[in-house]
Amino acid sequence: MHALIHTIQQKIRCKAGQLAYNSPLYNWSLGGTIPRGLTFSPCDLWAGNVDNARWLINSGTFTIESDHLELSNSNWHPVDVDMKWIEHIHGFDWLRDLRALGGDQGRKAARLMIQDWINEHQNWHGTYWRSDILGHRLSNWIAGYDFFGESADEEFQELFLESIVRQLRHLVRSLPSGLHGIQLLHAIKGLAYGGLTIEGRENYLEIALNLLDQEIDKQILSDGGHISRNPSTLLETIQILIDIRAAIRQGGYPAIPKIQHGLDRAIPAVRFFRHADGAFALFNNTQENRADHIKSVIMQASVRAKTLNSLPHSGYERISMGKALLIADVGKPPVWPYDQNTHIAPLSFEFSYARERIFVNCGTHPTSPTWQEALRSTPAHSTLIIDDRNMCDLHKDGSMGHRPKTAVVNREDQNQSSIIDACHDGHVPVNGMTHRRRFYLADNGHDLRGEDNLTSAIDITTPHDVAVRFHLHPNVMVSLVQGGQEALLRLNNGTGWRFTITGGELELENSVYLGEGIRPRKTKQLVVRGNVDSNTQQFKWALQRETK
Repeated sequence: MHALIHTIQQKIRCKAGQLAYNSPLYNWSLGGTIPRGLTFSPCDLWAGNVDNARWLINSGTFTIESDHLELSNSNWHPVDVDMKWIEHIHGFDWLRDLRALGGDQGRKAARLMIQDWINEHQNWHGTYWRSDILGHRLSNWIAGYDFFGESADEEFQELFLESIVRQLRHLVRSLPSGLHGIQLLHAIKGLAYGGLTIEGRENYLEIALNLLDQEIDKQILSDGGHISRNPSTLLETIQILIDIRAAIRQGGYPAIPKIQHGLDRAIPAVRFFRHADGAFALFNNTQENRADHIKSVIMQASVRAKTLNSLPHSGYERISMGKALLIADVGKPPVWPYDQNTHIAPLSFEFSYARERIFVNCGTHPTSPTWQEALRSTPAHSTLIIDDRNMCDLHKDGSMGHRPKTAVVNREDQNQSSIIDACHDGHVPVNGMTHRRRFYLADNGHDLRGEDNLTSAIDITTPHDVAVRFHLHPNVMVSLVQGGQEALLRLNNGTGWRFTITGGELELENSVYLGEGIRPRKTKQLVVRGNVDSNTQQFKWALQRETK
């Protein structure tokens, strides 16, 4: 009820704000003295993509991951596209690609496109001037100014600086704009850059840092994870903190301890989510991400930290033994409104050996809402599902309905083995059952065993169908043996593994993997099926390395 009331209040405030902003008087109020220039241009620490720049220059095609959207440079109003594209196009992240291309070609293209955007959008717009998009755009413009702006003629520079000031005036008036999470951080970053680089606007920096101080404590949990439980969002949060820290240093201001403390917490959590290939496990709307990019962010943070075994506040556990690695989601969904993209995947896990992923979750899609919705579902994860339905329903805004009230985890580590014992009550409102999952890893990582236990506090009157899913990475070859009750797995590195079960029937089904890019890769999944017709039911499974 509190969340509903808060949502209604936010909508009222947003509507009132839009009525006030959408007027000639308000647009007139954004004008004023134009600065002579920027005091400096903050360094851009992140690499661009030359191929993306060529797509943009040659055909007006924007790129997100490997997805393309062809759009004439003079047309800034794409229709029937996901908001992700609007944020990308009007946030100007692609300036980094033009800079990577370099030379007069990249510089002139950047200048022409910025000038065209200003001519189209000099006044407030309900979407393109949304505070997070506006902040993202400002930080990219200001950071790229030494590339495209310093050599420009006076007419461009005056037009550019006037637009910067107008947007900053709106941004400082509108924050926090009902934003939360990474969107608010992008708005704060834009305001901070404006306060740092435009003479006489130092109060903007103070406002931005006060907001940032609050958000670091709110968004970066005590164990370093992000409040959204999304590893990719955590990585993006770290990048923003690194950028603001670097700009503050470059501007000659003293270091902000809160920023460093946030990075000190967050970097070990980023390491937590990496498989041995250097990329992320697929939890809660995350793709693998490029291993070199993750490594670059960790290096730029300049934080020395060991990889953790537990993220108790974020709700994840990790066992690393020999060349084997298991990462399990043992937590509850994040609180509203940070749950709007969270996956419905209680007690899901991933398992890898050396640089080979074996058991995975299906991932997500960078731009397609249809795929994103499908891959949020419980069946798209390596976990248990009852009656082929999600653990909880989703509201229209993407947030979760009923959710687990309790999620309990215990861990026992010994010299030669580790046990994770976790349970949640998320199914109780629907069918009264509690799910308990136990992981056991031993024998130098060659022996993985698991138990899935269902218990019901009420008498079972109607049998329930249960499926325990184990999605396989596309590089894993699999075949059923022993009359279909066991499976043999073969990895690219030549190692063989045997999967066995007790308490159900083993099936081999089709699956998809969207761990990177936009094209689903065909793969397989092992499914243990059974019925629950009593108050307790147990499914046992094991994955053990074959010895020659």
